[in-house]
Amino acid sequence: MYAIVDIAGQQFRVEKDQKVYVHRLETEEGTDFELDQVLLVDDEGTVKVGNPVVEGAKVSAKVLSHLKGYKVLVFKKKRRKGYQKLNGHRQYLTQIQIQDIILG
Repeated sequence: MYAIVDIAGQQFRVEKDQKVYVHRLETEEGTDFELDQVLLVDDEGTVKVGNPVVEGAKVSAKVLSHLKGYKVLVFKKKRRKGYQKLNGHRQYLTQIQIQDIILG
């Protein structure tokens, strides 16, 4: 059984007991929460597609930790002009664990 959910503007395919890194959420570590933006649910071959969401379907999850992602380096250069610029960026992430997929 799996579901496709919308978390912070991104779509993820999730299953029970799966760990997922998403953009930073405003919940504290160790708290449980529910995701109600379920776009699709597959229950052993029976597929329910929402319009835009599946009615009554929810995904319960738990926040494991808040962390930073790997560093991405952005290098800009213009030839023969003496212009070089190096920027680094680390995305703030939240690791969540999917506890259960609930059909309504």
